[in-house]
Amino acid sequence: MELEQYKKEFSEDDAVGWLEIDKEFERLYPNQEPKHFAPAISYMLGGDNPLDGVSIYESKNQEDHFHFITYGFSELYYNEEKTNNKFSKWGFELTFRLKPFEADNGNPSWAVALLQNIAKYVFSSGKWFENYHYMPANGPIRLDTETDIVALLFVNDPEVPKKQTPHGEVSFLQIVGITSEEYENIKENPEKVEALVHKLKENNPLLITDLNRKS
Repeated sequence: MELEQYKKEFSEDDAVGWLEIDKEFERLYPNQEPKHFAPAISYMLGGDNPLDGVSIYESKNQEDHFHFITYGFSELYYNEEKTNNKFSKWGFELTFRLKPFEADNGNPSWAVALLQNIAKYVFSSGKWFENYHYMPANGPIRLDTETDIVALLFVNDPEVPKKQTPHGEVSFLQIVGITSEEYENIKENPEKVEALVHKLKENNPLLITDLNRKS
């Protein structure tokens, strides 16, 4: 977006990028008010958590699950210097789909901490994620839990396409929990990541993470 148009459409009070994210999820979940988690002290003011927030929507698509979206990997606020960029900040936000897990009692706040930990890695290392990237969680993705889901795949969210925003392109990358066997297999054969994703989609098109799933 050209600077003059940007200044005409928005003011310094507008959370320009945040509103772009909200548009996508209001389209998916009209009239739903999500649960929202924000750090007590923002990263800009010296807080430990790089993300300004994580929202959780309740989806009934495919099967009941939680659908998370992050705010902070892309440029969220009015900034005239960020117009005309190819990518908005890191160029993505993360999503996550989680089947309800009994021990969470309907409050999967551990997943918010997981997303913040991924953000800490990105912000400190300067490395970002793209479609078909993967990483170990160095243990169960839900701490102190008997689950074989110990690593993460990154894929384009099946329901939220990448979009052009006033600050540049934003992709919506979904993290998908995978088992130790699946992770070891793709670590030894990185060319098999895409095949694993297609295999998982056969019975789980939205790639919802189920902590009770076995390989």
